[in-house]
Amino acid sequence: MDLIKLINSRFISLHLIFWVGVWFFFVYFFSYNSTDSNYVTWFSTFLLPVTMITTYFVVYYLIPKYLLSKKYFLFALYSLYTFIISTWLILMTIFASLVFLSNLKIEKMPPMSKNYIFVLILVYLVVLLVSFVNLLSHNFKTESKNKELQNKILTTQLQIKDQELQYLKKQIHPHFLFNTLNTIYGFALRGSKDTPDIILKLSNLLDYILYQVSKPKVSLKEEILHLQEYIDLERIRFQDTLKISFKSDIGDKDKLIPPMLLIPFVENAFKHGNLIEGFLHIFIEIQLIEDSLNFSIKNTVKNNSEPQKESGIGLVNIRKRLDLIYPDNYSLRVTTDQQWYEVELKIRKI
Repeated sequence: MDLIKLINSRFISLHLIFWVGVWFFFVYFFSYNSTDSNYVTWFSTFLLPVTMITTYFVVYYLIPKYLLSKKYFLFALYSLYTFIISTWLILMTIFASLVFLSNLKIEKMPPMSKNYIFVLILVYLVVLLVSFVNLLSHNFKTESKNKELQNKILTTQLQIKDQELQYLKKQIHPHFLFNTLNTIYGFALRGSKDTPDIILKLSNLLDYILYQVSKPKVSLKEEILHLQEYIDLERIRFQDTLKISFKSDIGDKDKLIPPMLLIPFVENAFKHGNLIEGFLHIFIEIQLIEDSLNFSIKNTVKNNSEPQKESGIGLVNIRKRLDLIYPDNYSLRVTTDQQWYEVELKIRKI
């Protein structure tokens, strides 16, 4: 209530100041070539209510109800009616001043006060000025509301994207851990001496997953390091049946990329790859050319095996993550021939 009272009191005060200014404006112009200050004062006072009524009717009724609602015909029609009525009121004001202020002696009237066209122009100058300011204010408020709405939409979209990214990351982690824990379980059943080494490497990867993957970006050096740790885990599992080539040509290793971006591709190669003549062949190459990251990986598959699909959790999620983080700024190509399955990822301006 106090705020409403404050607004109302401010509103009334501003309007009072404005109309007092208009009254002085009238007095100034009607005093031209006249020394009858009494007549000018009262004539300006009589004319002020006519100006106020016309102005408020146009600004608070005609403009919002018809002009802003794009009812242009009705606006033009009622504006014509308003002009006719206000014209009649101005004539009545001039006639009443002639009767009561100059006793029907037209020669005693100040020159400007008996010039009907001049009086009409002064009144509608005020009406048009207030209407123009009102329209500017309305446009400014509308634009501000639109910008505020756009900001809210952008903020909401960013929040949705962030939530979706977090959801995708949470899907990747259990999938990755499930495969690795299966490896540890198999070695533990056989009582392998490599089990402690596997657990140690897994603990390093868990540290990366739990503490680093929550960051929006990590250095390319970190990603490659943990990618190599994952490959070491798989080397232990595959033993002598794995032949892998890993080439890395990275100049600036401090370039930032999303965490766990490349590991799902490597994981997919180990999971779906097939042994050909007793070996699983995997070729991995990472290049950083200026700001463009090129990553390729290919693995052997059997002719009669079920085609390696892109429907796994890892590849589906990585494509979604790329769409969110690098929209229209990456290319992901998957090709399959008789013995090879290959994935090529290119990210421009990482």
